[in-house]
Amino acid sequence: MRDHVDDRAVVALTQALVSIDTQNPPGHEHAAIGTCKEALAPFDAAFEEFEVASGRTSLLATITTGDGPDRPTLIVNGHLDVVPVDFSGWKHDPFGAEEHEGRVYGRGTADMKGGIAAAVEALYALRRAGRAPSCNLAFHLVADEERGGAFGTDALVAAGKVKGQACLIPEPTGMNVCVAERGLLVADVEVHGTPAHGSEPRNGVSAIEEAAKVVLALHAADFGPPDHPLLGRPTSNIGVITGGSGHNTVAEHCTFQIDRRLLPGVTMQDAVDELRARIDAAGGPGLRYDLEVVVYGEASELDPDHAFARQVAAAVAKTGHAPDTIGMPFTTDARFVRNQAGIPAVVCGPGAVAQAHTFDEFVTVDALVHASAAFAELFASFGM
Repeated sequence: MRDHVDDRAVVALTQALVSIDTQNPPGHEHAAIGTCKEALAPFDAAFEEFEVASGRTSLLATITTGDGPDRPTLIVNGHLDVVPVDFSGWKHDPFGAEEHEGRVYGRGTADMKGGIAAAVEALYALRRAGRAPSCNLAFHLVADEERGGAFGTDALVAAGKVKGQACLIPEPTGMNVCVAERGLLVADVEVHGTPAHGSEPRNGVSAIEEAAKVVLALHAADFGPPDHPLLGRPTSNIGVITGGSGHNTVAEHCTFQIDRRLLPGVTMQDAVDELRARIDAAGGPGLRYDLEVVVYGEASELDPDHAFARQVAAAVAKTGHAPDTIGMPFTTDARFVRNQAGIPAVVCGPGAVAQAHTFDEFVTVDALVHASAAFAELFASFGM
């Protein structure tokens, strides 16, 4: 199948998508919809634009490839938004989509406009090979994944738009088969103190001092067994802290933000209860604080031996790469598909996770071609 992939075409579509600035915030994913429609129109796709807020558009493109009510549907879910760019750290134009020495550079090349382009090119490769998909295909090219999915896949699931027998999400995995991902809980903790003159610090209660005790107890803490075979143990990171009102005043407040990564089966309340227990133990009986959950995303997983996971692995293997079965330490839109829609989802796509969100993000041309061939094999063989 690799011989039927047009490397120039998949590079060109990647470049076209990357050149469209969809930094989130603010998103403006609507700007990419026309390019996506143009790429899928030759397959008689039926288009629906789904917009939760102005400019926050997701495209649903349904490609019916055969007759009969029992023909399965494979969803291809990819996000059009990208994380913000600090232009000062880039050598290549983040939206220039430059090709140089076998790499395409730019924000979103790996995460994950290159994966979307490869999935579209797979359709063209099948056509060139004289083959047809074994299933109907529903491309969900969505908004807002990078900021939690409220304007994208989460909203699509809530509206009953996500329907199919399985879902492929071509996020960068090096074409390994990802069947599990940690959940995420971000919480703000504000510790309250009692102000006093800075020359007599023991006349007050320093919120900074109290917060420091808690931070030391939480940051990189071992949350204990059991280990997950693909995800390891849960983690905790304190990434932001601010407090006090002046050098000469005992700090009356201190706020820090916790980033907790969770294992499957842990609810938001479970995670909050565990955090409170550790905070209370670290700070002692006089500690006063408020805790507010800012972001929560469930962990999710699919049985590694699930029929769809095996099908994806077999399709990748036909291109000459024996994929590993992996888990990811972060969340993707797969959680909404697995947990809320109840549809088996596999994350598998071109590029390296290490490139996501970095300066001079890139994907190799070879990775795009390899992914296109593997996706073509999956489209031709899928059945559930």
